[in-house]
Amino acid sequence: MASLNDIAVGAAINILSAFFFFLIFAILRIQPVNDRVYFPKWYLKGLRNSPLRAGAFISKFVNLDFRSYAKFLNWMPAALKMPEPELIEHAGLDSAVYLRIYLIGLKIFTPIACLAFAIMVPVNWTNVTLERSNFTYSNVDKLSISNIPLGSHRFWTHLVMAYAFTFWTCYILKREYETVALMRLHFLASEQRRPDQFTVLVRNVPPDPDESVSELVEHFFLVNHPDQYLTHQVVCNANKLSSLVKERKKVQNWLDFYQLRYLRNQSKRPIVKTGFLGLWGKKVDAIDFYTSEVERILNEISFERERISKNPKSIMPAAFVSFKSRWGAAVCSQTQQCRNPTLWLTEWAPEPRDIYWDNLAIPYVSLTIRRLIAAVAFFFLTFFFMIPIAFVQSLANIEGIEKAAPFLKPIIELKFIKSVIQGFLPGIALKIFLIFLPSILMFMSKFEGYSSISSLERRSAARYYIFQFINVFLGSIITGTAFQQLDSFIHQSANEIPKTIGVSIPMKATFFITYIMVDGWAGVAGEILRLKPLIMYHLRNFFLVKTEKDREEAMDPGSIEFNTGEPQIQLYFLLGLVYAVVTPFLLPFIIIFFALAYIVYRHQIINVYNQQYESAAAFWPDVHGRIITALIVSQLLLMGLLSTKNAAQSTPLLITLPVLTIWFHRFCQGRYEPAFVTHPLQEAMMKDTLERVREPNLNLKAFLQNAYVHPVFKGGDDGSESEVSLEDLKEEPAMVPTKRQSRRNTPMPSKQSGSLTKVDDEY
Repeated sequence: MASLNDIAVGAAINILSAFFFFLIFAILRIQPVNDRVYFPKWYLKGLRNSPLRAGAFISKFVNLDFRSYAKFLNWMPAALKMPEPELIEHAGLDSAVYLRIYLIGLKIFTPIACLAFAIMVPVNWTNVTLERSNFTYSNVDKLSISNIPLGSHRFWTHLVMAYAFTFWTCYILKREYETVALMRLHFLASEQRRPDQFTVLVRNVPPDPDESVSELVEHFFLVNHPDQYLTHQVVCNANKLSSLVKERKKVQNWLDFYQLRYLRNQSKRPIVKTGFLGLWGKKVDAIDFYTSEVERILNEISFERERISKNPKSIMPAAFVSFKSRWGAAVCSQTQQCRNPTLWLTEWAPEPRDIYWDNLAIPYVSLTIRRLIAAVAFFFLTFFFMIPIAFVQSLANIEGIEKAAPFLKPIIELKFIKSVIQGFLPGIALKIFLIFLPSILMFMSKFEGYSSISSLERRSAARYYIFQFINVFLGSIITGTAFQQLDSFIHQSANEIPKTIGVSIPMKATFFITYIMVDGWAGVAGEILRLKPLIMYHLRNFFLVKTEKDREEAMDPGSIEFNTGEPQIQLYFLLGLVYAVVTPFLLPFIIIFFALAYIVYRHQIINVYNQQYESAAAFWPDVHGRIITALIVSQLLLMGLLSTKNAAQSTPLLITLPVLTIWFHRFCQGRYEPAFVTHPLQEAMMKDTLERVREPNLNLKAFLQNAYVHPVFKGGDDGSESEVSLEDLKEEPAMVPTKRQSRRNTPMPSKQSGSLTKVDDEY
């Protein structure tokens, strides 16, 4: 079992790693040649000029001001200077609220740690239970609940502290939920006009033999929303065209590369092999080859564009419908459109840059089956991924390594090597295994058919959290694979499961301390270095960049990866709440993580990240719910642990805590969650009224006309895209004559035909 010395070695390694990363970052960030890597957000906003344009030749690439090197930590106070309202204006509400998750961690755990070290640590330490036992223990164990004798009255301290920690956590969560809800409402009321404020996404439009999807949508909304309907844009299946455009861009990059190479050395034309990855095949002139490839793909793009415009099967039974007011869109998005609840399904449209266009081409009827398949696949992924994790845990066991590889015993027994193995390797090995997980989970979410990037990330985050709870938390506490755990849980009574897990919790505190140091300290410090974007930028800049626009595209600002970042934070909330009563010694390591991560990510949000979308903090109910889950788990596990300590008098009183916590969660759901899932008509009407007063001559239809056209039908980076005619896809006259002869009593006549038709039952 790892001792305080082993933890100290691990802490020293990770502190030195973090300091090394910060030092390298401080040197790299002030070099003019790296300016676009570490300050891309300001370039994208047009508020920063390249230092390469002026000054002496050497100073364009290397910072010769040696005084700036002595202030290598100046970026930390600079990151904290920007006030939150300015941060919201600069980076958006999503980014500002994401940072508040780290602040919640500090608000919850700093007072808890102070109270725990003032009361609980002395209560635990001033016992001799472990000293009189035959068990192997460390100084960390003496600080934990393991050092309390069976049936001791001292367990009442842990019970009282559990209540205190729960009430404090709930108090902070309520305050934050209220604050974020008000921030969201204020942001929505004060933000500039956006297309999604007036638009709903309509799915599962019923087929009609007499009318096209576009005509059917227009006719339906003219009849049922006659005063509010403005325009619409049908959804087309342009996935193949989108892949061709991406392929064209990729081939164009290779053409640019070889053209630049030839311009730098015109004595020899570049040659390329036409086989797989250019490793074999016929040798041809690279410039001629890629020029012909670009022309071939452009012809395919033209053909595919023509096919989409003329083939009715390319139009999906879905559309983006825009209204004359926010009030009209709010009413439509939150009401049932016809007597059949499975048809004409409406939801608030994501903002255009948030749409995941590929999934709009998935038939709505197949979504349920897809989500069932994804759920089964996730189950097997979760319960079989534990096999390599179990091997990782063996690294924390010196005896296990010596048994598997006896010849390594002389080396392993060296004090320094032993400390490194127990204090550093388990955490880093587990981190490597988890690198590939987010991509798998995101693929599952895409397969399920979610229509926006934000919903894809939230779905992936939920699965990532479940996976980490089972495989990282439970898998590290309980020996054996997750499938073996599942089998044992099935054959146990429900009240035995908390006991099984609770007994193992104190013994795994040292492992989680090393994991926090590796993933939290050194990992967050490594984030600020941006090593991969740094290398990729300079490679692109050297081989592909011709113009300033090319140089801007070479920047990779990235964004907050909510699908991976938020579940990682939630793991620390879970560890902190579980170990707050059991082993308070773990809390300072979590507090250091939250403080360091807050500073690092605030710097990245201000200077680097460029968010793909703005959801106005729609993810906050998920954040709140997962912290509540962690709180309930900590209470159940403490209940199971105390039940094994002969604390029969205090254990029943813990049953009240989960009940109170669940009641508190239900209260927050009813009081604050509607602000994140519904759109108040009062707010919409107020904003509409103000806009009509301020801009009485606003041409809203022109603003919304092409807002929800697929990106490949808009002018873009590749010149061929701008040639697409949108008229072939819109088919949107102001009013359309109905072609359904059986409908005679529609209250709204067509302006073109003057005919009256009857609305069928499918409406």
